[in-house]
Amino acid sequence: MSNTALLERPAVTAPVRTVRPAVEHEAQAGADLPAVRSPRGFALYVGLDEIKAAEAGVSLPLLVDALRRTLAELAPGAETHATVALAPHGSGGRDLDVVRLALQEPGAIARTKAAAEEEITSEETGVTVDISRKRVLIDGESAAFTYKEFELLQYLVLREGRTIERSELVAALWQAQDDEAPGERTIDVHVRRLRAKLGRYEDIVRTVRGIGYRFDRHADVVIRYGHGTPSPDRF
Repeated sequence: MSNTALLERPAVTAPVRTVRPAVEHEAQAGADLPAVRSPRGFALYVGLDEIKAAEAGVSLPLLVDALRRTLAELAPGAETHATVALAPHGSGGRDLDVVRLALQEPGAIARTKAAAEEEITSEETGVTVDISRKRVLIDGESAAFTYKEFELLQYLVLREGRTIERSELVAALWQAQDDEAPGERTIDVHVRRLRAKLGRYEDIVRTVRGIGYRFDRHADVVIRYGHGTPSPDRF
């Protein structure tokens, strides 16, 4: 069974009638009108990482090929260029937002700048997990997290909404030969220390009984990612 599917051909609609103003009116008002612009194409941003694509039984190159063949059928004269946006491993965030920012979409850039301008306000209360600067602010004050404590919180935050088993946390954050590597049960001690430093916000790290821990979206938590522009790769 093929994993690719072509889009349905759109229904043909009646042409739009354009009414041109009188020539003398054009001459009179022409200097006051903005330059006329016409569409020359479109950009379609797709937020989908390799893991999600594989779970759907496809790949990014396969999807690009399917879209190109669809365009070739619907509009043989169309030119295409596909670019895949690369982001630093573990950068987190919605796939679509990462793609738009990486490819310099004006709206995404504007929102990023606006968020930076509101940085001081967002740090006044609650918890700010600053992934780019490797720090945690609690009610505007820098918290004295150790490197491992920050890594533990960051690992949960970047996997928002997913329950992480204790064994995964140990395997991801400690090397097998590391003398400090905890057992699956002693990871609870590290979580307790982390929660103690979070103070009144300790419940942002949830315990899932018999399994592990998770972080869910929380009104008191702001996540700040790095805003670098990854170099795109091309198919």
